[in-house]
Amino acid sequence: QVQLVESGGGLVQAGGSLRLSCAASGRTVNNDAMGWFRQAPGKEREFVAAISWGAKANYADSVKGRFTISRDNAKNTVYLQMDSLKSEDAAVYYCALSVGVSRSYVPVAAVYYNYWGRGTQVTVSS
Repeated sequence: QVQLVESGGGLVQAGGSLRLSCAASGRTVNNDAMGWFRQAPGKEREFVAAISWGAKANYADSVKGRFTISRDNAKNTVYLQMDSLKSEDAAVYYCALSVGVSRSYVPVAAVYYNYWGRGTQVTVSS
């Protein structure tokens, strides 16, 4: 009953920036957590960043210090600001939403997320 739509992907030069957005619609839950995962060719889907309803954030070590996750609860939207992009960051980025969690809990495992977007492609050129 929840739909997620990502936007903001594209082609960027290494060292550049992109800002991804994900809007949730349908029957949302107040205490949800929202996150971003990515999947590169030949690799399995991996955790990137997530944020709780109360704005507690977790980041993968590979992006910490370069990416910033934020959310606007009134708009049911989560953002991922990606700076200092590297070739290793190239992937399809998926937005996900986890229901039934506390305001401070930020799951990092994909199994805890109930809804997924279709993904947005991020390409980093050298």
